[in-house]
Amino acid sequence: MALDLNHKSILVTGGTGSFGKQFVQTVLEKFPQIRRLVVFSRDELKQYEMAQHFPQEKFPAMRYFIGDVRDPERMKRACEGIDIIVHAAALKQVPAAEYNPMECIKTNIFGAENVINAALDCGVKDVVALSTDKAAAPINLYGATKLCSDKLFVAANNMKGARDLRFSVVRYGNVIGSRGSVVPFFLQQRSKGVLPITHPDMTRFNISLEEGVDLVLYALEHSWGGEIFVPKIPSYRITELATAIAPECRQEIVGIRPGEKLHEEMITETDALSTVELDRYYVILPATPPWDIDKFIAHFNGQRVPLGFHYDSANNTEWLSAEQLREEIRLHVDAGFVA
Repeated sequence: MALDLNHKSILVTGGTGSFGKQFVQTVLEKFPQIRRLVVFSRDELKQYEMAQHFPQEKFPAMRYFIGDVRDPERMKRACEGIDIIVHAAALKQVPAAEYNPMECIKTNIFGAENVINAALDCGVKDVVALSTDKAAAPINLYGATKLCSDKLFVAANNMKGARDLRFSVVRYGNVIGSRGSVVPFFLQQRSKGVLPITHPDMTRFNISLEEGVDLVLYALEHSWGGEIFVPKIPSYRITELATAIAPECRQEIVGIRPGEKLHEEMITETDALSTVELDRYYVILPATPPWDIDKFIAHFNGQRVPLGFHYDSANNTEWLSAEQLREEIRLHVDAGFVA
């Protein structure tokens, strides 16, 4: 049966971010009879600005709920009557996390625990948590907190008891132009005639906001509980991105920053031991699933990945050119996601 969110109530933590805005727009377009769509975040100005774009008068399902995932009581209150939680709230700036480690831990780990407990206590049916490629073999604190968060959401399926409730995770790479990404920085720097490049061989995964939303909707429709869904997405070279934004600028090599990888990874060789390949996605299966793995593979017509498989931005088979990157950036600028 196809996913139908009409007459459902959904809460999006971190809902004023780039993903949250695209998710709200997509859901309102696809499911006009949705009962409630709650944007939960701690920034009142961003909620005010989002409410100008999605006013309750025009979209009666919209709700704007001030709160922090660190606050368990507020989280629980926000989840009353909610069917689905999409957990996008996170502290995700790598340098800030290194300098303020406990703040990152409080939001990304303790906040995840609060979301899980609220879902267990409030009759929620489905929870999808957003992860990051930095959670695979993490070398920085942000990635380590998101790996811990992933583990919490996967393990939450072991605590649900008789509840009709599924927790799953989606893991994907960089979104062109999202808040804090390199694209707005390059756009600002191009007037100086020089773009700083960390390493000429650096690569990254790329996913559009629309593809990120599609992945969450896919997880909501197909999750059995405990999976980490990983999309098959293209890579790009940082030098190509710089060329796409400012071909006239000189590229100056400045060195890799602390906590930064040369190539991002989404599935490690160890992950591959429990990874299934589907048509558009990979699925990292839980270590202790409450269901039959062979039945899962047969149901989705999947196959286990070969021994030694790993999925990183350097060993990809699909690459974005400077022209393709330039067009994607233009689309995001026109949509208002890039300043």
